[in-house]
Amino acid sequence: MADDKKAPPQDPPFRLHGDLLTTTLLAFLKNWNAYGYQLTQRLAEAGLPAFDSGTVYRTLRQMERTGMVSSFWDTSESGPARRMYSLTKAGELFLSGWIDVLGKYQAVLQKTIEDINTQHHIEDAGEEQPPRAAGTGA
Repeated sequence: MADDKKAPPQDPPFRLHGDLLTTTLLAFLKNWNAYGYQLTQRLAEAGLPAFDSGTVYRTLRQMERTGMVSSFWDTSESGPARRMYSLTKAGELFLSGWIDVLGKYQAVLQKTIEDINTQHHIEDAGEEQPPRAAGTGA
């Protein structure tokens, strides 16, 4: 007998890619060196959705080619050698620039959310909305 129960709706998939993935990995490497596997775990611990760990490794290799990270083979632990990644000066500069941009973007989003919440409060209270100025396109 087939089970007619439907799976609960899931949030749409959110993917961290491009400069956001790069910036997140650089931020993780800011204060400590790490293996690719550790960085993948750290992304999951941060509450980000799971994705192919190959993406992390490809991004780390690309970051190394562009000089944002450097790597070396760590043979200090038992078992096979593992590639350890560390932040370079170029990576620090890239990260600093992105932190600036993201801070400004956060302020824009916060203001937008506050405006939306204020609008909802006015509508919920049944208050009249102020007339919009002519020519605002709204």
